[in-house]
Order: sequence, then structure tokens, then C-alpha cells
Amino acid sequence: MKIQESAENYLETILILLRRNGNVRSIDIANEMGFSKPSISNAMKQFRENGYIVIDDSGHITLTETGLAIAERTYHRHKLLTRYLMALGVSEETAKEDACKIEHYISEETFNKICENYKKISNEEILDTDL
Repeated sequence: MKIQESAENYLETILILLRRNGNVRSIDIANEMGFSKPSISNAMKQFRENGYIVIDDSGHITLTETGLAIAERTYHRHKLLTRYLMALGVSEETAKEDACKIEHYISEETFNKICENYKKISNEEILDTDL
């Protein structure tokens, strides 16, 4: 399933906030991403309509199975690409920034080859739970 880069970033941010805080509201996303509350509210409305999130009566946001799958895939790519670039000698800050750009456009085939190569150069087994 292919969705826009901005949607992947929102869903990834929701996942990160859920893991960090246990619950998420629109204001948390706005603060984390540096976007206005109205922009976040509009995006959350679209995500709810598209079946990526559920918002309860208290305003707490939960990822649906579909939203969670997209968020986890994006987050996994981001973390692995960051590690890979750092293993090549790229600074952590640059690696994080570049990984955020690459994660949305790289093919599954290329990503899998990067994973294979990372295992070789780092002698590290890559588990989804590590990322």
C-alpha cells in the first residue's frame, strides 16, 4: 500500500508518541512535529475517514491495524537506514535526516539489500523489536 510521505510521517509520529507516552492526542502530534493544531486536526480527520486511526471521546488517538502497519514499516525503515548510514561513517544527525528522506522512496528490493549489507558490515542481527 502506497500513501503520501506526509501521511507516513504523521503515522510514524503517532507510533513514536504512543510508545513514548502511552497515549496520543492531536496537540501532542502538533508539538512533536511543529505543525499548527488546525493542520493536525485536518490530517487526523482524513486519517480517521481513511481508516488509519480511531479517536475516542477523550480525543485519544489509536492506530488501526492498517495505520499501525504503515507506521511500523516506516519506523523500521527509518531506524535501519539511520544505523546503516552511521555504519558508513555519516554523523548521527545527518544520518537521521537523510534516513527520513530516503525511507519514503526506496524500493523494497533496495531496502532488503541494504538490510543484508548492514548485517554483514555490523555483524548485527536485525530484529523488528530492535528498531
